[in-house]
Amino acid sequence: MANFQSGELEEILAIARSAGWRAADVLLEAQHSSFDIQESGDSPVTTADLAANQVILETLQASLGVQDFAYLSEETFKTQPTSARRGKPWVWVIDPLDGTKDFINRTGEYAVHIALTHAGRPLLSVVACPEFGKLYYATSGKGTFVETRDSDKPKKLRVSENARSQDLTIVTSRSHRSDRLNQLIQQFPCQGQRQVGSVGCKIAAIVEQQADLYISLSGKSAPKDWDFAAPDLILTEAGGCFTHFDGTPLTYNQDDVNQWGGLLASNGHCHTELCDRAVHILADIDRPT
Repeated sequence: MANFQSGELEEILAIARSAGWRAADVLLEAQHSSFDIQESGDSPVTTADLAANQVILETLQASLGVQDFAYLSEETFKTQPTSARRGKPWVWVIDPLDGTKDFINRTGEYAVHIALTHAGRPLLSVVACPEFGKLYYATSGKGTFVETRDSDKPKKLRVSENARSQDLTIVTSRSHRSDRLNQLIQQFPCQGQRQVGSVGCKIAAIVEQQADLYISLSGKSAPKDWDFAAPDLILTEAGGCFTHFDGTPLTYNQDDVNQWGGLLASNGHCHTELCDRAVHILADIDRPT
C-alpha cells in the first residue's frame, strides 16, 4: 500500500465512506425538493453536482489535507492545472454525481464515485447509490462490500459464476448509445440485456449478480477518469475484470483524463473471449464498404 499501513488505509476508507454518505444525503435532498440545471447539453451540470462536490472535498480535505493528496474532480478539473495532480502519487478521483441525466430525469439510477489512486490505479473506492440506500466500497486485496444506513454488518459481494457467454446479461445505458455501440451489442453473443443509468449503478448491478457485462465505446468524446476509477475497483475486488479490449487495465490520472477506445467490464469468466469478440466485431463494423 505504498506509504500507508493497513490500519491507516482503513481510517482513510472510513473518511471516504463518510464523504460518500454525506454526498448521497445532499443529492437525495435535492432530488426530492428542487435543483437548477446550470449547464445543459450532452454533459449537464446541476446545482446538486456542485453541492455534492463541495461536501466531498470538504470531508476529505478536513481530515487528510492537501499536502499529501491531490484531488481530481469532474467539477473542478477545468480550473485545475495538470501539474497540481500529476506531481503527487496519491490522487482522489471524484465524480460527485455520476448519471446527471438520470438525476434530472429522476430515474433513481445515479451514483457518487470516490476513488483514491496511486501510480495510476485505484487502491480504495466508494460508490454510493443514494436512491437505493446503498454504499459499495473496496480496498485493494480486501474485497468488495456493500452497506446500508442501518446495517450492522457490511455484506461481502462476489460477481456471478455465469461462465457461458450466451448466458450473460449485458447492462446498457438509456443514453450515450452511439450507432456503433448499438451494432456491437447487437452482434455480441450475450442474449440478455438490461438498461441501467450511471456507470456506478451498472457496476453495482454486476457485483449484485443482477448482470454480468458492461461495454463502453468512445466516439467523438470519451468517458473520463471519474466515470470509471471507483467502479473499476468495486468490480475487480468482487472478482470481475475491467479492461481495454486488448486486456490491459485502465490507467488513471494521466495528462489526458479521457478513457478512449473500447472497454469491457465483466464477471471475468469469459472476459478474454469477449474482448476478442468485440475486436473482431468492430473490425467488421469499421471496414470500408
